[in-house]
Amino acid sequence: MPKETISFTQFMEAVEADNKIFIQALHDFLMEKSCKLTIEEKKSGFMASYKYNKKSIINFLFRKTGMLVRVYGENASKYPHFLDTLPEEMTQHIKDWGICKRLVHNTCNSRCAGYEFMLDNAFMQKCKYGCFDFHVTEGNNPYIQSFIEHEIKERG
Repeated sequence: MPKETISFTQFMEAVEADNKIFIQALHDFLMEKSCKLTIEEKKSGFMASYKYNKKSIINFLFRKTGMLVRVYGENASKYPHFLDTLPEEMTQHIKDWGICKRLVHNTCNSRCAGYEFMLDNAFMQKCKYGCFDFHVTEGNNPYIQSFIEHEIKERG
């Protein structure tokens, strides 16, 4: 049986009121950049995935702790000055996230490759699945937006 298509309107109905304006603005920005959107239903709620030039750029994820944005920052090494402007909560999450076992020990899936970048003058080798997962909050939102803009610019 084919999966039911979930519309962006249905997705937005599940978004908390405090986040609707930011999510809508980010969605509009990504659509202007010709991103492709797919929405799936997961155990914890909907997951909206945006692809830019056929590669994932962000996911919106629902978690018990609130809504998250996962940025696929494959070019993070090209904008270290921006990364150094992130607020402490965001940088601490990155620092605390696990290493990329593929990069460090060559033990993860061969298709998986993490990120290597500098943050606060420290060399990072982090797993791409969670390294750049940030809570959607009033304080984080401008940095999330800017992060995505930097990544799109580098992807060309």
